Amino acid sequence: MHALYAAGDAGGAGSEDCLRLNIYTPAGAKKGDNLPVLVYIHGGGYVYGNPANWPFDHWIHQSPNVVVASVYYRLNSIGFLTIPEFESQGLGDFNAGFYDQIEALRFVKEHIASFGGDPNKVTIDGQSAGGASIELHLTANVGRDLFHQAIAQSVYRAPLPTPEEQRPMFSYYAEQAGCGSGSVAAQVACLRNADVSALSRAQDLVMYNFTGAYKSFHPILDGKLFTEAPTISLLSGNFAEVPVMVGATSNETLSGGSNITQALKTYFPALTQTDLEQYLEVYPASDFDNAAQRFTVATGESDVRCGREIIGLAAAKRPTTKAFAYRYNQHPSTQAANDTNVYHAAENWMMFLGTSTGFNGSTTFQPMTALDDAFAAELIAYWLSFVRAGDPSTFRLARSPVWPEYTVQGKERIALQEPRTDDTSVSGSTAEPEPELETSRCAFVASKAAHQQA
Repeated sequence: MHALYAAGDAGGAGSEDCLRLNIYTPAGAKKGDNLPVLVYIHGGGYVYGNPANWPFDHWIHQSPNVVVASVYYRLNSIGFLTIPEFESQGLGDFNAGFYDQIEALRFVKEHIASFGGDPNKVTIDGQSAGGASIELHLTANVGRDLFHQAIAQSVYRAPLPTPEEQRPMFSYYAEQAGCGSGSVAAQVACLRNADVSALSRAQDLVMYNFTGAYKSFHPILDGKLFTEAPTISLLSGNFAEVPVMVGATSNETLSGGSNITQALKTYFPALTQTDLEQYLEVYPASDFDNAAQRFTVATGESDVRCGREIIGLAAAKRPTTKAFAYRYNQHPSTQAANDTNVYHAAENWMMFLGTSTGFNGSTTFQPMTALDDAFAAELIAYWLSFVRAGDPSTFRLARSPVWPEYTVQGKERIALQEPRTDDTSVSGSTAEPEPELETSRCAFVASKAAHQQA
């Protein structure tokens, strides 16, 4: 593991030699400063992403009293290839990409003091697959002692399949990489000797052409790190005892199309026909303005949004930990004027200089307005206040409202948004109650954890 901090050198993406950290420190930071540490795990569906897409220089400039480390980890088939024989025949390791994240946290614990950081005050944060990674770190059987607070943004509630459920995808992948012949041991040996371009083509073909039920290289139930779906662990209280901050955007879903049951079955292959019929009852057409809204909510709450309630309530039930929840409600200023939806990853655009991430790991930074810049500063202040104090309100901007604690009784959260005027001296964010209907729907979603495998 290499620690990097050099202007213009955020390296590792696009290479097999990717196990690195980008470390951002205030000028002059030194051992003994004991600054709070933020460790950021990027999203991208466990398939793509480059920490350079989410730079933290401006976070440090705004608040030069923290240290930030962003993590590279193996993705796609390189990080999450699975076949049962990995264990039964000793051919490989399950969840290699997730172990990369654990090793990064171990590196931080052992060495961040040399960069001015406090190894005993580490907050982990991630969005989408990064948010899912945070949920998995909370519930994993290894590494809970490596962090002290957690921020989970738009948790990607992807199923954790068994190794056997991944077998058809492995076979298809091996064949597309030119390694489909012989025993599993022979296929694995062939893959290890294959050119990385052949592996890249094969994993692309899996994504676009494979028709099996499980068609993504993701973390899996390996019987060691993960022995049950993370929601089940959260509901039973089997997770790290740390303060959490968790939320989702207003209109996000990771499903496409218009058929609710078909989309849910595609996303969660183990859902039964009875489950799907119950979904239609819990999300009746009469509760929504139109079919598109019904689809977005019915799929989006299971895909992503209910991670807020599931994690938030689990932490809030403990007397020793606090929870803070949010609804991110601001679309990028570059979005079409007639589209007011707040989609998945909208907060990334705002918090990271108008970032737009390409599938190949490339990045375009789009211009932001003065109002955007002011709102971004508010968001960063809330996030780093939580990192520093365990409470997003302690070091908030003077114009920002108090962020209420999310409790079992109160279920208050903050709606993060720009003011409806161009006045950069005021905040548009406001505290709001969690809608009772949303609470009840997410309780239903949580009850389906075993079949969702999430």
